[in-house]
Amino acid sequence: MAALEERIRHLMAEETAGLYAPPDLGLRVMRSAKRKRRRRSVLAALAATVAVAGAAPLYLATATGSEPTPIVIETPSPPAIDDLPPTGRPTQKDLGDLGDGKAFGHVKVGYLPEGLRWQKWSLDFGDRYSTSYDYKGDKHGFYCVQIYVFEDEAVLEVDDRISVHRQEGEGQEVRIGDRTGYMVVQNVGEDGGNGTPTLFLDMGERRRAEISFSPAYVKDLRTSEAVDRELREIAEGLTSTD
Repeated sequence: MAALEERIRHLMAEETAGLYAPPDLGLRVMRSAKRKRRRRSVLAALAATVAVAGAAPLYLATATGSEPTPIVIETPSPPAIDDLPPTGRPTQKDLGDLGDGKAFGHVKVGYLPEGLRWQKWSLDFGDRYSTSYDYKGDKHGFYCVQIYVFEDEAVLEVDDRISVHRQEGEGQEVRIGDRTGYMVVQNVGEDGGNGTPTLFLDMGERRRAEISFSPAYVKDLRTSEAVDRELREIAEGLTSTD
């Protein structure tokens, strides 16, 4: 049973990976849709094998015909009615005016590759927040570098995603000074691209950072050695401010 719960959790982590709202949202949505189509069949097969359809909680039937065993999969509660705007949808928040964009949330960026500027764009979901950088500082343009920070309960989500990469033999463990990280190329092959180089940085028990390079920026860096070097330098200079 524990193994089954872990498998469901990993499948859910795969299903939700990349469902953020970066500056190039349209491109990411197309990629996410393709991932969903591929993975939906896996989730459906798992559900058909082990679940008796009905209202939550799920009931797993045993081979011996004994009473089904309930498994409760908790989902986030919807926002309270009083917290919703007139449209009935939660209001998207940002981190405000970040100046040069090198300090946001509870972290500070000590190093950025030459020529990059804050895009005057951010997202703030409380336990996770993000911003990005490009050559022009254009919030409507395509990002070069994006940093996504996960805190508190959100750390479990990113740890699950890293676990999926490990199990699939993707990426490698890295050391960033006295901290640990995981480097992997995500979304390989989607839209004919070579993927998104990413470094997940462990910033402490309740904080993780996801540093990603866009495929277009990877081309500007020319070599895999340069990509590796710049990812590591950004991670090395990323520190907590609280």
